[in-house]
Amino acid sequence: MDRPTFLVTNDDGIRAAFLRHLVAALLHTGDVYVVAPARQQSWTGKAMSRHRDVAVSSEESFPCPAWMVDGTPADCVNLGIGHLLRRRPDLVISGINVGLNAGLPLILNSGTVAAAIEGALLGCTAIALSQYLPADEYRRIEANPTAPDPATLDTVSASASIAAEIARELGSGQNPRNEVHNINFPFPTRPDTRSRRTVPGRLNLGSLYRETSPDRFRFHFQLPEEDEQDLLTDLACLRRGEISHGVLDFGRLGCTGI
Repeated sequence: MDRPTFLVTNDDGIRAAFLRHLVAALLHTGDVYVVAPARQQSWTGKAMSRHRDVAVSSEESFPCPAWMVDGTPADCVNLGIGHLLRRRPDLVISGINVGLNAGLPLILNSGTVAAAIEGALLGCTAIALSQYLPADEYRRIEANPTAPDPATLDTVSASASIAAEIARELGSGQNPRNEVHNINFPFPTRPDTRSRRTVPGRLNLGSLYRETSPDRFRFHFQLPEEDEQDLLTDLACLRRGEISHGVLDFGRLGCTGI
C-alpha cells in the first residue's frame, strides 16, 4: 500500500516548535509536505489574501519539502493543493496549535481550524489539532514559540504521536461530506490519554477589545468559564483531562460529535 500524502500547515507560523514535532511524528506514517505561514496568523479565521500578491519561498529547515507563505493558513492550503504539491494530498493536517480551539467562538475564529476547513472544502480529509496549555505556559510560548519547556515538549510529543495515529486511521483522501476533525489535546497529554467524541461548547466571549487610549482599542482575549454543564462538549472533555475529538460537518451545515 502506498504511503499517504500529508499537507501540513498551522497558524502559529513556520518557525513554531509544535509544527515541527507534528512533522516528525507524521514522517513515520506518510509523505509530508509543509506549507505554512511566514508569521503568526492566529484569529485570522478563513481570511484569504485577495488584494495582493502572495509570496512563496522554499524552506530548507525541514526534513521534507516545505514552503513558507506570506499569507493566511487558508492561503497555504489552497496554494499547496493547487500549485505546490506534486500530487493531491490524502489528508490536510493543521496544527499543532498553541492553545485550544474548543467552543464555537474559538473554532470559528481559528486560523488552525480554517486551514482544515479549506482542505475539506477542496474535498480532502481534514484534521485540525490544538494543544491546551496552562495560562502561564501559553503566555511564555506566545512570547517565544520556538522554546517550550521540557514538560510541554513531553506533552506535545505525545500529542503529535497520537495525531499521527489518527491520521493513519482516517487514511482515505476522500471527504464527500466536507467534514473537519477538530481535535484538542489536554495538558498533560500522555500516550494512553483517553479520547472522546464531543460537540462544540457554547461560550459568550463578550468584547474582545479593550480601550488603550481615546478612540483606540487593542485585541484582548480571556477565556471565560463555560456556562453549560453538558458533559459531551469539547471544553468539558478537556477539563476532565481527555482528548476532545469533534467533527464539524459542513456537508450538513452543522456540527456533530458523532
